[in-house]
Amino acid sequence: MQPTEQETEQGYAPPTVRQFSVFLDNRVGKLLEVLEAIDESHTAEVRGLSIIDSSDYAVVRFIFNHAEAARKVLAQQNCAYCETAVLVVELGEDQTLASVCRHLLRAEINIHFSYSLMPSRTGSSVFVICADDPTFAGQVMRRKGCRVLGEADLT
Repeated sequence: MQPTEQETEQGYAPPTVRQFSVFLDNRVGKLLEVLEAIDESHTAEVRGLSIIDSSDYAVVRFIFNHAEAARKVLAQQNCAYCETAVLVVELGEDQTLASVCRHLLRAEINIHFSYSLMPSRTGSSVFVICADDPTFAGQVMRRKGCRVLGEADLT
């Protein structure tokens, strides 16, 4: 018996990517130290980042092409961090960030934060979206023609 479209969609779990929120002392050169360690590892590459600054510390949200390699580098640098599963969405030809937000709003999905990544190989816009229900958000994005990327797509 073939599953119905609705059953198939409900069973769809979108690929997620691990975002690393790294806590750094807010001092000159600290971000550079971490970026150089990542570069020198030759195992992880930064695909996107967002910085939240305060007077005492900064939180740098990183997306890497290889989460396990990034964990090792961050541990070697004694960086405090936490991980969050996020969606990485590549916009289609006639899509905008506003249309993505509209689709999620209509589905009553909250966006906690979002930021852009480096463009995809095709030159399309790519965004990180942290939603309160990433599975449902991924289903909505897929249904609306957006491509939801996994870690393998970031290499």
